[in-house]
Amino acid sequence: MRTDTPWSTLPVRDHLLAGAVDAAGAPVLDVVVPVHNEEKDLEPCVLRLHDHLERTFPYAFRITVADNASTDRTPQVAARLADRLPRVRSYRLEEKGRGRALRTVWSGSDAPVLAYMDVDLSTDLNALLPLVAPLISGHSDLAIGSRLARSSRVVRGSKREFVSRAYNLILRSSLAARFSDAQCGFKAIRRDVAERLLPMVEDSGWFFDTELLVLAERAGLRIHEVPVDWVDDPDSTVHIVRTATEDLKGVWRVGRALAVGALPLDRLVRPFGDDPRDRALSGVPGGLARQLVGFCAVGALSTLCCLALYSLFRLGAGPQAANGGALLVAAVANTAANRRLTFGVRGRSGAVRHQAQGLVVFAIGLALTSGSLAALSAASGSPSHSTELAVLIAANLAATVLRFLLFRAWVFPERQVRNAAAPEAAAPSAGHADTHHELGNAR
Repeated sequence: MRTDTPWSTLPVRDHLLAGAVDAAGAPVLDVVVPVHNEEKDLEPCVLRLHDHLERTFPYAFRITVADNASTDRTPQVAARLADRLPRVRSYRLEEKGRGRALRTVWSGSDAPVLAYMDVDLSTDLNALLPLVAPLISGHSDLAIGSRLARSSRVVRGSKREFVSRAYNLILRSSLAARFSDAQCGFKAIRRDVAERLLPMVEDSGWFFDTELLVLAERAGLRIHEVPVDWVDDPDSTVHIVRTATEDLKGVWRVGRALAVGALPLDRLVRPFGDDPRDRALSGVPGGLARQLVGFCAVGALSTLCCLALYSLFRLGAGPQAANGGALLVAAVANTAANRRLTFGVRGRSGAVRHQAQGLVVFAIGLALTSGSLAALSAASGSPSHSTELAVLIAANLAATVLRFLLFRAWVFPERQVRNAAAPEAAAPSAGHADTHHELGNAR
């Protein structure tokens, strides 16, 4: 497995329109067509693709025919097309392998967006601009065509349909892949990502696509999926059994490398702040992720406190009374802690109202947990103390989710913290200092 990438983490994505074409006339998009013994289909494919790009693509482009070790007249056809069309070039490799061809051409390309498609043009070309647009705009790092999306329209035999779906099921179960279609020959990548990702991809054949996507996804890169219209090529020369065998070997190899941490995926991470929602702005509270962390920490302590109080109260009271008393004490402490730590509300202003709203949330949680205890009692008569605790834990988890949603949307809405800038900015007079209370930003 290659790990010799010399670069640091990726830079922030930017829009490629400004300065995308340099003085030498480098194209924005380089579409690679990898071929092996395709003398019959190559010319009509390139002519059709070239015509489509000239009519519909608003930026400079190039088509590169990557001939990997053809033994027929494919090299001559590619050279003739390159002489005839100024936006077409041909590249010859003496070793076979689609992955090898893509790595070689992409590594030497000067275009900021790199794509490839199969020579049979099974994928409708109208999906090409939607495929590369998120890369040009800076929204995504990679883009793939998907034949398994809900809105895709696909015509192919049952055998290939079964193989494709079974392969993607294997990827999801073994490598935890979330992309829907690894094998569709219709993909694009930003060059700055390719420069760092390609040296980590070991496969040089058909598994190249899958390995590329798995590593990108594990590194946290953004993969955009485009539903495509796709018609199977009945004359395809792909050997399904041999390809499937090699793919399974690749799945095992990549899974093992990921399990032992043999890949420097941290070099592919985008810097914090790439997304505008990550940027710290004055007067704007922390995002959902920060609030979730704070709420979970407070909730964990509250749950332990509640269970301890329940066990204490249970010594002298029944289960319903013990549960109600424990929840009441824990609810007051929970609301106060979340007010200050999770949602960043400081001072006494609105504290009484917040506690009243917190008690309403508490009542909902009480109904949920008490109902669970009542159902347990009705089902088993005299349950053990450990069983009661287990039921309470499950009920409290459900109540916790609901509590967070109510706290965020009703008790401590974001606009309340957003308006905190005014009290902070205005300096209170000495005579009225006690009437002003600070609402701190959630950081």
